[in-house]
Amino acid sequence: MNRRFALMIDSVPADEQRSDYADTLTRVDAAAPALSVGELSTQRGDGVFESIGVVDGHAQEVVPHLERLAHSARLCDLPAPNLAQWRQAIDRAAAECGDGEAVIKLILSRGVEHGPTPTAWATAAPAADFRVVREKGVRVVTLDRGYDLGAAERAPWLLLGAKTLSYAVNMAALREAHRRDADDAIFLSSDGFVLEAPTASLILRFGDRFVTPAPNGGILHGTTQLSVYEHLAARGFVVGYDRIPASDLPRADAAWLVSSVRLAAAITAVDGVELPVDRALTDELNAYLLSPRD
Repeated sequence: MNRRFALMIDSVPADEQRSDYADTLTRVDAAAPALSVGELSTQRGDGVFESIGVVDGHAQEVVPHLERLAHSARLCDLPAPNLAQWRQAIDRAAAECGDGEAVIKLILSRGVEHGPTPTAWATAAPAADFRVVREKGVRVVTLDRGYDLGAAERAPWLLLGAKTLSYAVNMAALREAHRRDADDAIFLSSDGFVLEAPTASLILRFGDRFVTPAPNGGILHGTTQLSVYEHLAARGFVVGYDRIPASDLPRADAAWLVSSVRLAAAITAVDGVELPVDRALTDELNAYLLSPRD
């Protein structure tokens, strides 16, 4: 794919059933202005989004992404998306992607201040080249997220479990990681448990058992992590979810950050402490993640 594609979505009620939603999908010039200056997604980050990897025109893990979009919308008190309508928008965007890797972004915003709600759109663009990261891995540092593990349940208005457009903190964490001579970060709860990376899920290996932080404490349920678990389980490995103390990180036999577009990046060091790297398994995971998956 060598150009961007954009599609405005005229949202219909979640329970509206049709055979075709084409009249609610309007292609727009991806390089031209398309949003009002009163748009709350840009003014306040008041909306939710998903990023879907596309390989050779095939959108990966569409159903889990749509389910997470609906979950985020519910947490943010946004109108529930009509999943069939959004699926048709994804199919149309994927058809524009062609060969190679691309990314489709879905955005559902609260809309224009004092105006109609919601605003919704989808974009498609070439993906960044992550081949070096997949091959060489990443060095990470741990950063305090500032909340204990019970914060999401105790204070749901913090929206810790929603994939919102308010990504300033995540980007600040990445900048801090770079200041500390690392490639990425892993958030820790204030009471000392492992959470997730700013833009990725974490998977740790202890022997033949793979574990990821349990999806509580405001952790997003990773779509790519679920795919990796399906592959590992089919291989006969034990996979699971748990509360993982920060002290377990340097004890892992291997570890990965996984996400929809970067795919699987082996962690080579945590806070300056080198970690073992299973290069063969990393290559296997990326080969699987580059294969068509629904």
